[in-house]
Amino acid sequence: MKYIQIMIIATSITLFGNSCSTQTKSVQEDNFKYLADEFADIKVIRYKIPGWENLSLAQKEYIYHLSEAAKVGRDIFWQQNFKHGLKIRKVLENIFDNYNGDKEGKEYAKFVVYAKRVFFSNGIHHHYAEDKFTPECSKEYFSNLMKESGQSNLVEEIIPIIFDSTLYPRRKNISGEGDLLLGSSVNFYEGVSRDEAEKFYAKMEDSNDSQPISYGLNSKLVKKSGKIYEEVYKLGGLYGPAIEQIIYNLEKALKSVQNERQKEYIALLIDYYKTGDLETWDKYNVAWVEDTESQVDFINGFVETYNDPLGMKATWEAVVNFKDVEASKRTEIISKNAQWFEDNSPVDNKFKKKEVKGVSAKVITVAQLGGDCHPTSPLGINLPNADWIRKEHGSKSVTIGNISEAYNKAAQESPKNITTEFSWDKEEIALIKEYGSLTNNIHTDLHECLGHGSGQLEEGISPNALKEFSSPLEEARADIFALYYMADPKLVELNILPNQEAYKAAYLSYIRNGIFTQFVRIDLGKTVTQAHMQGRKMIAEWCYHHGKENNVIEKRERDGKTYFVINDYQKLRGLFASLLKELQRIKSEGDYQSGKKLIEQYAVNIDPKLHKELKERYASLELKPYGGFINPNIIPVKKEGKIIDYKVEYPTDFLKQMLEYGKNYSTL
Repeated sequence: MKYIQIMIIATSITLFGNSCSTQTKSVQEDNFKYLADEFADIKVIRYKIPGWENLSLAQKEYIYHLSEAAKVGRDIFWQQNFKHGLKIRKVLENIFDNYNGDKEGKEYAKFVVYAKRVFFSNGIHHHYAEDKFTPECSKEYFSNLMKESGQSNLVEEIIPIIFDSTLYPRRKNISGEGDLLLGSSVNFYEGVSRDEAEKFYAKMEDSNDSQPISYGLNSKLVKKSGKIYEEVYKLGGLYGPAIEQIIYNLEKALKSVQNERQKEYIALLIDYYKTGDLETWDKYNVAWVEDTESQVDFINGFVETYNDPLGMKATWEAVVNFKDVEASKRTEIISKNAQWFEDNSPVDNKFKKKEVKGVSAKVITVAQLGGDCHPTSPLGINLPNADWIRKEHGSKSVTIGNISEAYNKAAQESPKNITTEFSWDKEEIALIKEYGSLTNNIHTDLHECLGHGSGQLEEGISPNALKEFSSPLEEARADIFALYYMADPKLVELNILPNQEAYKAAYLSYIRNGIFTQFVRIDLGKTVTQAHMQGRKMIAEWCYHHGKENNVIEKRERDGKTYFVINDYQKLRGLFASLLKELQRIKSEGDYQSGKKLIEQYAVNIDPKLHKELKERYASLELKPYGGFINPNIIPVKKEGKIIDYKVEYPTDFLKQMLEYGKNYSTL
């Protein structure tokens, strides 16, 4: 499961802190500019690949081919997001290539902003809020751009899709109005209702299977002539041309593997892409998760299910990385003590793992992002997602060091920050400035390394039992596991935290963000739909509500501004313990109704008065609430026809990279 700490993007405090000393030095020694572009509610950031020069030629070659495999699957993600998404992207690309009219006017500038938003979101729906956004230029002007670029035949089809707010209004229809699937714009289902989809997959599931495959993970469910069937993503199947290119580059990488383990699981991944067989996918994940020694690693496949309203079907993503050895010392301490954390969790003993297996954790340096991880990127990842693989073979947890560093440096290039604006007093500001960086990273470590991998399902419980609420409940469970342990003396004992006061920075940031500041990303009058945001809101709101009797979290006002102040940190930890216990019970027992009640009561609706105040205060800071990245370019260096090295170049133009990707990595 991915954990994207969007809450820290707009701050100007240090985000990475002491754990990144090996990376920070090289960054400070040059004039590298991290902030590359800003438009709408978005800022685009450049990230570096520190340590590249220390890799061997064979490692660089391996990373290069894996990076090519990370880019050729891009079109798949566009198609998964929206059935017309790829066609719209190509319309935009053709305008940039072939329109020769005036490019200095205000209307063209508005078109450019819209196009960049579409490229950033991999579609016409907001990458985070999931609502459709429309151009600020007129329909007539947009139509003329299409005609002047030789696309007159598409105007009648494309213009209504882009401009009509009633067509495809949201990526996921979790509004409660209409059918969950028929009202969603994601391209995982075609003419299939929620009831039909659930019945289709219910027939496949075997409650007695101790190693259930992830039914529906790599397919589209289609209804034609009254019959429902799956179109599987595989060579010769749905998205076959793109998958063929992924296989081609994986086969190139296979020739430069560093050891036999890598050779084994890349071969399994290739076989999976050829056949679409989900049992092979599980075999790949088992082999992959057991490789804890390789310095270079990667993710490539249909992995995360956040975009599916039912939480079953996965988007395509890719991440190529290598280990930051020095920064990984902290995560290794955490993983070595995984059994202690499991044993001392406040959840019921029957839901705890008797033996925690294969928990590995490290800090990584990303070399390339692709698909659902680009332009926006997670700050931490824990995989595989199958509960039985976690239980029997373990999981890999990573904190992404150079991405955190880039967020931090880009924030420092902005003179304003939200810490001062939304903190009650100087004591809060001082806590966050001194410990916010470190506790953000440790929260990510605990969330990914231990939180997602903790606990176990009761025998016979389906991994899909929580259905559309599975993603926000799972993110909340991992979050609150990390929050509970942030205040444990064990972290000081292990030298992970410097003292028993540091954890308060994490509590302050989390409660403030979950109950208040994160809603800046949502338009007035809208509700919370994104899984991570729902999880954070549910935790903060639940604790605020259940702590009222003891005034644990207090809502205060001063000079017309609202603040949320923690009055008792230890009682708040007690609330975290109670909610963690309940969230684990809900997951372990597959208690759909209780999970549904938690999300609907605490995670969806926003106080309109508070929302309006937040928007106004945030606007005065002139900050962008969302961030994403330009990928570095990895380029072969040749001498006398032979590759002697691979160099890294850092592009500065986001739009240019998007257009180049369209030309060089278009596969569908």
